[in-house]
Amino acid sequence: MATIAEPEAKFTDTRTLRENARKDIEQGPVTSSYPKDREVIVEQLNKALATEWVCVMRYMRHYYMADGMVSEPIKAHFLAHAQEEQGHAGQLAERIVQLGGEPDLDPATFTGRSHAEYREGNSLKDMVKENLVAERIAVEAYKELIAYVADRDPTTRTMLEGILAMEEDHADEFRDLLEGWQGD
Repeated sequence: MATIAEPEAKFTDTRTLRENARKDIEQGPVTSSYPKDREVIVEQLNKALATEWVCVMRYMRHYYMADGMVSEPIKAHFLAHAQEEQGHAGQLAERIVQLGGEPDLDPATFTGRSHAEYREGNSLKDMVKENLVAERIAVEAYKELIAYVADRDPTTRTMLEGILAMEEDHADEFRDLLEGWQGD
């Protein structure tokens, strides 16, 4: 039976850790071990940030515009999702700053930078469909960014994995709503 080789532990000695921590102290948490392409990561996080805000605005419009006999429980979904997407936007903005970037919150450019579109929907069913499409887009975009970041930035990856899990839950909820749809 073959034995599996244990990975060789490579730890920096304490003295070097301390010395390195004193270098470039103005960089905050960003140390020399961070990915050299932080600018690319920040740019992609800003696209995700724009996507989240576009989704917040779409969900809020759907919340206010939904009407009809079956709208109340669906409106509750729209409002809850808007609040959760706003939470994601906050996480992304904070991480951008931690990585030495600036969150791009210019509303004039949100839709151009967003992965998802701002689609209003003409009926309650259309609204649910548009939100499902947007969640599916977010799922794919987050999966790609997670793969890109990989093990080079575990903090960003962990944050993105948490957001991805919620986006998958959102898509699942909207799929279930469409499957059980009664009416138009």
